[in-house]
Amino acid sequence: MKSSRKHHGRLAAAEADTLRHAPERLYVGELRLTDFRNYATAKLSLDARPVVLVGDNGSGKTNLLEAVSLLSAGQGLRGRPYSELCRKTGAGGFAIAARVTSRHGEVEIGTGIAAGTPETATGRVVRIGGKEQSAGALADHVKLVWLIPAMDGLFTGPASERRRFLDRLVVTVDPKMRGPLGRYDRAMRQRNRLFQLREYAGALFAGLEEQMAEAGVAIAASRRDALERLTRLIERTHATRGDGPFPHAVLALEGTLESALEDRPATEVEDEFRHALMQDRERDRAASRALAGPHLSDLIVIHGPQNAPAPHCSSGEQKALLLGLILAKAELIKELEGVSPLVLLDEVAAHLDASRREALFAEILRLNAQAWMTGTDRDLFQPIAQNAQIWSVNRGKIGA
Repeated sequence: MKSSRKHHGRLAAAEADTLRHAPERLYVGELRLTDFRNYATAKLSLDARPVVLVGDNGSGKTNLLEAVSLLSAGQGLRGRPYSELCRKTGAGGFAIAARVTSRHGEVEIGTGIAAGTPETATGRVVRIGGKEQSAGALADHVKLVWLIPAMDGLFTGPASERRRFLDRLVVTVDPKMRGPLGRYDRAMRQRNRLFQLREYAGALFAGLEEQMAEAGVAIAASRRDALERLTRLIERTHATRGDGPFPHAVLALEGTLESALEDRPATEVEDEFRHALMQDRERDRAASRALAGPHLSDLIVIHGPQNAPAPHCSSGEQKALLLGLILAKAELIKELEGVSPLVLLDEVAAHLDASRREALFAEILRLNAQAWMTGTDRDLFQPIAQNAQIWSVNRGKIGA
C-alpha cells in the first residue's frame, strides 16, 4: 500500500511539474507541404506570434489554413474529401508535416494519404512523434477554432450547419464524444437503410435503436454541458467588460432530447427515446429517415445587446456576433486547456471597419494565440504588424 501511495505521489508530482513547465501558447513552429492543393512543396519556419498571409485571391492562402486545420482531428475547415486535397498535377496523395509546440511540449505531426488511395477513402494516415495513430489522437495536441467565409450564413442557413458548429465545441470540451457522435450517425444510417430495403425484422431495428438511444442522449447531454460552459464564460466576460465591438450572444438549444434532460435523468430519457423510435418505425419508414433525435436539434443564437434573434440582424451585426462567438470559444478552450488554441481567420479583416479590426487584433494578442489570418491588402494588418509574422503568398509560392 505504501509503495502504491509513493507511486501515485510521483505521478502527481510529475503531472504538476509538466503543468508548471507547459508552454504559454500552442503554436506551429514549422509547416511543410507536399502535393497539397496548389503546393508542390512548401515550407514555413515560424515562431509563436500571429501569422498573416497576404496575396491575391486564388493564390493559396486558404489552402495553408486548411493544411493547419488538418493538424487536429476531423476533416479540416472545409470538410472536403481527402482525394480533393491532392495537387491536380501531382503524383497522387499529399503530405502535411509540422513541428508543433503544445501543452505536452514539442511534437512532430504528419498526416496525409498515399498515392493510389481510392477516391472513396474516408481516412488519412496520422503520425505523432513518428508513431502511427488515429486522427482522433491529434485532439490531444492541437486545438483550433476557425472562421471562414462559408460560415457567414451560419445564423440564416440550415440547422445542420449550427449543429456542426456546436458539435465542434462539444468534442473540444470532451474529445471522447467523437465516439457517440460517430455511433449515432452510423446506427441512424443503417436504420434508414433497413427502411429502404423494406426490412421488417424487429430484432434488427431494436439493436440499432438501442445504439441510437444510448449515443443520442450522450450527445444531447454533452451539448447542454458545452453550451452551459460557453454561456457562463460569455456572461462573465460581459459582466466584466460590458458591451464591446463584438456583441455578446445569448445561446439556447432547441431539441427533444436536450429539453427532456432539463428535468429528467438521462436513463429515463434514454428509455423514452428508445421506445419512441420503436413506436415511430412506420412513420419513419414512410419518410425513409428518422424524424426525431439529436440530428434535428438546433442552436438558437440571440444578439445580446439588441435582444434580437441573430437571423433578424443585419449582415454586419451577424458577422460581429459570429466573430464574438469564435473568440469566446477560443477563450473557453484556453480556460479548459491552459493554452489558447490556434485561431484560423480567413478573409476576416477586410469585412471589418477599422475600429473592429483593431479590436480583433487586440483580442488575439490578449488571448496570446497564434492566429493565422489571410487577406489581400497588407495595409489592413498594419496595427498588428509589429507583433506578427507576415508572409506573401503567390500561386503556391511563399516568401517573407
